[in-house]
Amino acid sequence: MPNQNTEINTSSIITIGTFDGVHIGHQKIIEHLVKTGQDKNLKSVVLTFFPHPRMVLQPDFKMQLLHTINERQEILKIFGIDNLIVKEFTKDFANLSAHDYVKTILVDELKVKHIIIGYDHHFGKNRTANIDDLRTYGKAYGFTVEEISAQDIKNVAVSSTKIRHALMEGDIKTANAYLGYPYFITGQVIKGKGIGKTLNFPTANLAIEKDYKLIPKQGVYVVRSTLHNQPVYGMMNIGLNPTFNDKKQSIEVHFFNTEENLYNRTLKVELLHRLRNEQKFESKDQLILQLNKDKKHSEDFIKGLHE
Repeated sequence: MPNQNTEINTSSIITIGTFDGVHIGHQKIIEHLVKTGQDKNLKSVVLTFFPHPRMVLQPDFKMQLLHTINERQEILKIFGIDNLIVKEFTKDFANLSAHDYVKTILVDELKVKHIIIGYDHHFGKNRTANIDDLRTYGKAYGFTVEEISAQDIKNVAVSSTKIRHALMEGDIKTANAYLGYPYFITGQVIKGKGIGKTLNFPTANLAIEKDYKLIPKQGVYVVRSTLHNQPVYGMMNIGLNPTFNDKKQSIEVHFFNTEENLYNRTLKVELLHRLRNEQKFESKDQLILQLNKDKKHSEDFIKGLHE
């Protein structure tokens, strides 16, 4: 795991943002950060914030994020950055003046020499300072500012908001294309009602730890996880089990080709393809018939991945 301490001991190159989803647009910035850091002999630093500013400044707004902070850290560390700094976003932090933010955090704590930042970046109390102000501070404190142009960002045409919308619509194909990897959820396997076992489709019931984690549209998905460093495939239902009149949403995964007891294990489950909406069936037998069709469609899709 990259360093999460705020103090950096050597000169750094920094990019700053929420990076929810770490999508292909974010990845382009981070890859440029790492390469430029190597060229300039500067330590690469990603400065991100948690909680999301809207969760602090608009507590009544129900924020849905693509990743928990732990999931975001897990993805960011893949890109070879030297330091990942997670700054706690509080009301006090939001009230820092632009000058104090630059001097205390960027200059004193992070030893910044170069910043790569979006053209529309705003910072400081009430987000009143912009990239021109940052350049002015750079002249005073000895760092340079590189702007990611509007054109560069538009060329990617990806945003965390678009990905959230796609997932809420059940459009997993678009979401995964924008992310550059399969959307995933992480949860602990808890004891369910055992209905799946009576259908000959035993399931692992996932409890999602954080209520701000975005759960995609209800329905049935083809999924992949990892057990003992090996990929395992299956199908997952997100929904209310209307055939059995459940009132509370559950997330249940049936893995193919494994009988392993997964209780209390934490699983990362990748969503690969959406099969259908959740349905209410008139009988248990009709549901079993549909589950067998779902399994066949899933296996056909999985086979296609390896051809």
